[in-house]
Amino acid sequence: MGGYVLGMPPLTVGFDLDMTLVDSRPGIAATYRALTALTGMPVDADAAVSRLGPPLRVEIARWFPPERVESAVEAYRELYPAYAITPTLPMPGAVAAIAAVHAHGGRVLVVTSKIGRLARLHLDHLGLAVDELAGDLFAEEKATALREHGATLYVGDHVADMVAAGAADIPGVAVATGPCPAEELRSAGAHLVLEDLTGFPAALDRMIRLALQQ
Repeated sequence: MGGYVLGMPPLTVGFDLDMTLVDSRPGIAATYRALTALTGMPVDADAAVSRLGPPLRVEIARWFPPERVESAVEAYRELYPAYAITPTLPMPGAVAAIAAVHAHGGRVLVVTSKIGRLARLHLDHLGLAVDELAGDLFAEEKATALREHGATLYVGDHVADMVAAGAADIPGVAVATGPCPAEELRSAGAHLVLEDLTGFPAALDRMIRLALQQ
């Protein structure tokens, strides 16, 4: 397990945000529609939310010319609090998954490509009790925060999350609730693939028992 002893203190479990802990698709789609109304540039909101995971600029660049990307990113982020927070719901099992980590005396770390202040709005609105938050990171960049906070494992829905776990030399636990099918997640190096977070508490129990037996 990459030098980390799972289940031995300190236990710190990292989670991705979008489509791992929260279903932000309705709110993000609403924000893209508001961005279209503001800028006059048509964005297919449904297509955009079907591929959540990469940084915002990657999606914006599909719809805006290069010279307008940064201003569109800024406008989107200004619109986001008004349109994206209220419609967002916890993913199935998210609250219980966080509680399971805390029940083992562990800490919960969220590492996301979303900028921190917007991610924090989601967490606070939904009352998700996370201990640390690191934003504006993707793929291998997430490994920096995972190492800095001593993460024991990382849970995410995207192949890039499994890349992040590998780069941090910790197990990646995948949930097939985002844009990446289970087989892609396995191929990206997932230690375990779950249908959704409802299976995480039992999986964490098993992993800790196995670690303690080693």
